[in-house]
Amino acid sequence: MRIDQYLWAVRYFKSRSKATRACREGKVRVKDVKVKASFEVFPGDTVRVRKDKVEYLLEVLAIPDGRVGAKLKGLYVADKTPAGAFANREINRLMNNGVRERGTGRPTKKERRDWDEFWE
Repeated sequence: MRIDQYLWAVRYFKSRSKATRACREGKVRVKDVKVKASFEVFPGDTVRVRKDKVEYLLEVLAIPDGRVGAKLKGLYVADKTPAGAFANREINRLMNNGVRERGTGRPTKKERRDWDEFWE
């Protein structure tokens, strides 16, 4: 099965076009080699997928006939991603949010000047 189709079938991407784009951008590796979307994947292969600032480490267990349900995903792929990878994503998310509460609107001139002064 093609790698882009496999990643879509085991629900790592919402659409096959997003999986294809990830392959084109070099975010998908099989056995530590960047692959094209048409690369054939087989049981036993190790796949690395960079998505949302996390590098997932996956092992192909079996090839599905089509897109599988979320509960059956474990039959086809083993997620061996280290726990530390998700901690980095949480830290980046908190750092990028800034100090404004969501839904408070645009900053005032005074708030903007204070922020500029703080970051300098």
